[in-house]
Amino acid sequence: MLPTADELLDGALGFVIPLKTTFRGTRVREGLLLRGPAGWGEFAPFPEYGADESARWLAAAIEAAWIGWPDPVRMTVPVNAIVPAVSAAEAERLVRASGCTTVKVKVAEPGQSLDADVARVGAVRGALGSGGSIRVDANGSWSTGEATTAIRTLSEFVLEYVEQPCASLVECATLRRIVDIPIAIDEGLRKAEDPHRVIGLREAADVLVLKVSPLGGVRPALAIAETYRLSCVVSSALDTSVGLAAGLALAASLPELPYACGLGSGRLLAYDVASDRLLPRDGTLDVRRPTPDTQAAVAMSAEQMAAWRQRLSAAYASLNDPTGAP
Repeated sequence: MLPTADELLDGALGFVIPLKTTFRGTRVREGLLLRGPAGWGEFAPFPEYGADESARWLAAAIEAAWIGWPDPVRMTVPVNAIVPAVSAAEAERLVRASGCTTVKVKVAEPGQSLDADVARVGAVRGALGSGGSIRVDANGSWSTGEATTAIRTLSEFVLEYVEQPCASLVECATLRRIVDIPIAIDEGLRKAEDPHRVIGLREAADVLVLKVSPLGGVRPALAIAETYRLSCVVSSALDTSVGLAAGLALAASLPELPYACGLGSGRLLAYDVASDRLLPRDGTLDVRRPTPDTQAAVAMSAEQMAAWRQRLSAAYASLNDPTGAP
């Protein structure tokens, strides 16, 4: 039985946290922390998401706070550093400060050139040395032709894989037949109407990117991994430490974990809702579940809180929609 909307909102805490740099076109992260009998969950769909898409995020928060997660099969998870679409000099600084040997680099930023991507990825390779791994993420911004040119250019720096190079799975499948670099699919999976039945996914993907909140929780993400039986990497959705704990629970529960996970994104937040933050050390995170500092978390104005309560109520209605919404 689902908790009622009133039960979800009872004691909900709002958070507003500045980012250290622009990421996904924003400089702030905000959402709600929900407390239930199993602990804390995070409901923080991005501003552009409607009720149906946000319903999955709510389902993941309910799982975290009211149900709990499967038992882990590992207690340490390797993670990658993340480099936003910053200058080459800043990219180098971020990598050297991270302590990670795998780095995910944002490319194809609107308004930036391939030359800027080359400089950024080159700086990351210089900071990592020859032994580190680099993956790039275009967030579906390239056409097939642009992706072919960019990947062949960036392959000079030895890429582990390219994440969501093109928006459509048809384009990604075409690209996969052209280039030798593995293709990872993120948006093509998590934005699908039914992530368990994505037509063309196996033709487009070598790797699946699993994000707990957009996929509805740890258990649904595990089921998706079982459905496709492709290599998986777990990534965050720019979560606080409460949300990152759910990503860790997923990474800790997968039967195999061939790639470092994108769960080091806590470094992008200026501060966190928990004093015992989930930040990588020497490229790894221990599997644990920080408890939010309720005083630090309360940072929303009454107007913002009202808007988030309304978003949660709309997502809850969608979650309970008998017509089959997520």
